[in-house]
Amino acid sequence: MSSQPESAAAVSAAVEARSALRLTRSISVTWWYVSSSVVFFELAIVVFAVATVVEAGFGGAVIALVCVSALLWWLATLLPLLEYRRRTADAPLVIWRHHLVPFLTAAVFGLVAGLVTGQWVAGVLPLIQALILLNWPPGVRLRMVLAATALLVALAVIDFRLLPGESNSASGLQLVVFAILLPAVTVSSLWWWDVLVALDRARASEAKLAATQERLRLATDVHDLQGHHLQVIALQLELAERLMPRDPDAGMEQLRAARASVDDARQGTRDLATRFRSVPLSDELANAVDLLRAAGTKVEAAVAPDASLAPASALGPVIRETTTNVLRHGGGKWARLSLTRIDGSWRYEISNDVAINPPENADGAGLDGIARRAAEADGNLEVHREDRTFTVVVTVPDEAPTEALADAPAQDIAERKVAG
Repeated sequence: MSSQPESAAAVSAAVEARSALRLTRSISVTWWYVSSSVVFFELAIVVFAVATVVEAGFGGAVIALVCVSALLWWLATLLPLLEYRRRTADAPLVIWRHHLVPFLTAAVFGLVAGLVTGQWVAGVLPLIQALILLNWPPGVRLRMVLAATALLVALAVIDFRLLPGESNSASGLQLVVFAILLPAVTVSSLWWWDVLVALDRARASEAKLAATQERLRLATDVHDLQGHHLQVIALQLELAERLMPRDPDAGMEQLRAARASVDDARQGTRDLATRFRSVPLSDELANAVDLLRAAGTKVEAAVAPDASLAPASALGPVIRETTTNVLRHGGGKWARLSLTRIDGSWRYEISNDVAINPPENADGAGLDGIARRAAEADGNLEVHREDRTFTVVVTVPDEAPTEALADAPAQDIAERKVAG
């Protein structure tokens, strides 16, 4: 019976670990920088330990033993470092499959280095590093590194008093200095990684919160819109049902009113969906530029700083349609796009070179659709052909203030999603 809760806890821990790793993939470069600083610092200690033995005049067998044990310790410390990237908040202090080998190699290297060099620092440092790489809580790890640094300083003083001649060699001094600094370097690197992970998780949580708030706002708008129309339709149908036996004409009038209410509800739903699907015009233009450049076209774009205030519902489809026309019918060498504000109106212009042999139906239905969209927004379409240049200009008036204020929150959220 007890195995089921344990298996469920194991599955939950595995899922949380995978989630933590997925979150940290976006800052993986920083992880490699953090772990590399610890690894290279440990490697420097290995080099200084071997150099100290060489300067002391030991034989080749002793030097080889110190070198092999030091390298094994250095490689073994990679296991807890790699595990630290997947560490979760409720991770146990010791995970034996990741910490047992580092402990054993640390004990072997510490015993060999301590006996050969005669330094307490060289013998104790590997075990201290193995302890620091455990999954300590942040506050405990700080006290741990302070105590470890104080212990190493005390042992260094003892070593210099007991072995003044051997310990004063250049490699011996460097070994002691790096050994004293290793705990602080390790903890500061891991602390920096923890800070970045916390910031990355906060960013992901903020993005999820923004999406949740947007869904709630959409649900509220749909509820208000459909609830109102459905209530009106229900009343009209009920009234028609009552009037039909006595006054069929009045009953039919209510049925026609109910059908008109259905059309209003359908149009309102379409308008709401269009508003939430709309993309800021700055993003539409950026996508158009990227698409044309991907096709090998040299593109220049000029966008007004306040382009987010332009009527996206009217100009967004126009930008997409004109971009498609340039790809299908243009010469493919160059294109220029601009969106500017002139005298209370927004002017979108796109120019491109003309193909050498344009197809007979080069205009197609694209320009008719653009003209229809411009007319629906009380704007106009201008088409110019000059030599080898084809230009489309669409001018639409500013949106009404109430519409602009209503669309602003959706645009702000869309912009945060793109930036994030």
